[in-house]
Amino acid sequence: MLKNIQIIGVLAGILCSAPSQAIDILPFRTSNQSPLVQIYGLPSAERSALLAAGQWEGTLSFDLASNYTRHTSPTESIILDGETSRLNLALRHGLSTGWEIGLDIPMLWHRSGFLDAFIEDWHSFFSLPQGGRDHAPRNRLAYRYDRTGQPSLSLTEDAEGLGDVSFSLGLQLFNQNNGRDSVALRAALKLPTGDSDHLLGSGSTDLALSISASTQRPGGWGDWSVWGNAGLLTMSDGDVLKSQQRNLAAFGTLGMGWAPADWLAFKIQMDGHTPFYDDSDLDEVSSPSAQLTLGGSLGLTPATLLDLGVTEDIAVATAPDVVFHLALRHRF
Repeated sequence: MLKNIQIIGVLAGILCSAPSQAIDILPFRTSNQSPLVQIYGLPSAERSALLAAGQWEGTLSFDLASNYTRHTSPTESIILDGETSRLNLALRHGLSTGWEIGLDIPMLWHRSGFLDAFIEDWHSFFSLPQGGRDHAPRNRLAYRYDRTGQPSLSLTEDAEGLGDVSFSLGLQLFNQNNGRDSVALRAALKLPTGDSDHLLGSGSTDLALSISASTQRPGGWGDWSVWGNAGLLTMSDGDVLKSQQRNLAAFGTLGMGWAPADWLAFKIQMDGHTPFYDDSDLDEVSSPSAQLTLGGSLGLTPATLLDLGVTEDIAVATAPDVVFHLALRHRF
């Protein structure tokens, strides 16, 4: 018994001791995966300490979103029932004098899926509302929106393909303590390369401008970090819900993390944005959105991080019920 207590004490000491070189505590690279929103150039939160000249970083992220919501108003009805997967390859390269360039290439899949039973059990275990999911047919794809009795959007068959590709540019405004205190200005241009008829793209050209900041500080039990960003997204007229699409949206992120060891960090992050559509009484279409992501990072090597996270819609019906997030980052 005494030996077991000693072993537990040693393991706890290893885990909770202040790390000699803390893991980078970085934002989750995820955003609203609603089929009505992820088609636009809404950027994911990124590090505010840009890459040094000559450095490369690649991030392969995967988001599996389970959607279920169904509502009606006197003139509208909507059902978003299905699973959307997004695989994104993000490449970043540091240039001289504090500049960074980037490229994002997404692939999308809309499927009937397989997670319904698991999500129902998940909601039951955490005493979360089912929102009617437990009474709906399982594993179907039905993304439909009707307005004044006419279909404005309908996707009921599986679809997959290239999404909208984007290019990015970053400028370091402030950097001290080897990137632990930093501020950056970012811009991203999204092009209409995806098929808007199958909700693989929006048909619009979008430009996002944002400012991000972060700080990471050592403590008695490991490093702590806080980060945030805020920006505006402007969009040309697209192909999805043309008469209701807005041409301007605001977005922001706030997060914090704790690294009890040099290979492990726990993180929490909230993302939100203003509506992308107007002239609707339905939350799925015309309400501000907010999502909360919980998870962490594992330092596989000094240059490689693995992010794991789960996202819930804290503004109900404005984002997927749940999103499972996985991202592998490597700097070289």
